[in-house]
Amino acid sequence: MMKMLGFGDFIVRLSPPGYERFFQAGSFDINYTGAEANVAVALAHMGVQTAFVTRLPKNDIAYAGIGELRRHGVDTSRIVFGGDRMGVFYLEKGAAQRPSRVVYDRKHSAAAESPPECYDWRAILDGFGWFHITGITPALGGGMPEICIEACRTARELGLTVSCDLNYRTNLWTPEEAGVTMKKMMPYIDVLIANEEDAELVLGIKAAGSDVMQGVLDDKGYEETARRIEREYGIHTAAISMRRSLSASDNDWGAMLYQDGRAYFSKRYMIHLVDRVGGGDSFAAGLIYGLVSGFDPQHTIEYAAAASCLKQTMEKDFSLSTAEEVEKLVGGNATGRVER
Repeated sequence: MMKMLGFGDFIVRLSPPGYERFFQAGSFDINYTGAEANVAVALAHMGVQTAFVTRLPKNDIAYAGIGELRRHGVDTSRIVFGGDRMGVFYLEKGAAQRPSRVVYDRKHSAAAESPPECYDWRAILDGFGWFHITGITPALGGGMPEICIEACRTARELGLTVSCDLNYRTNLWTPEEAGVTMKKMMPYIDVLIANEEDAELVLGIKAAGSDVMQGVLDDKGYEETARRIEREYGIHTAAISMRRSLSASDNDWGAMLYQDGRAYFSKRYMIHLVDRVGGGDSFAAGLIYGLVSGFDPQHTIEYAAAASCLKQTMEKDFSLSTAEEVEKLVGGNATGRVER
């Protein structure tokens, strides 16, 4: 099975205990995270050799985060050092009709201020078959947009499969800024991952008949979105997550894979959420696992949707499911009965 490398920011997540609001918190729980790092950890638990590259300061907080990645089986030998700080984000978990809230403090992070020359992409990518990135990384600004484009370009030149999760973040950049950069990356992408909002805000492609704020999802609209992505950007494999938020505590979850002109839809899951952050990253990991394992398209999207479903029942950002556990859910073992 081919080896996967992820590239992106690696940050600290601080959350009030349980469902406390920021104003109530007398302490914060700490968690190390980052979209591409989350994908690497999830795949490592599924048995895939993974590595993660970023830029971090030389301090004990960064070393603790690196140790956490290593504990989960991720190769950190390509991480470069420099800069003064790790980025931070604060998460207040929502419940019922109260939404979760995120506050970012990631400006001037070591990764965001990366100089292009600190990444020797030909050396970094040597020995890998898959490269994964998200739209969060170029959104950090500075030289990151060009660094990300160069990474994808080099990966494509070296024959790697390149996957990208659009992952639009309104707190990091505008749709116009995102569109300019991400459209430059599209020629180097083999597998595109998105949700309906990402596709509309970043690529200007709206899923007809769907309104996520009203909980209305239309399968044909999603299929047409993927067809337009293929037609306009030449990307023949696209996966779109389909989340219907009933509340901050309960979601209806499923996904679509579009491959070589045909759409495949997963079964849908009713999830009572424990922690939805990282759900999209586990979906990306499940998709990559299915594709590198040679699953047929229907099995691939079922596996990806199930992997994400399981992650959203786990605290913090990392998905810790094994391939065997995911396959059990794919096979219909969804009762949650105690295993003795």
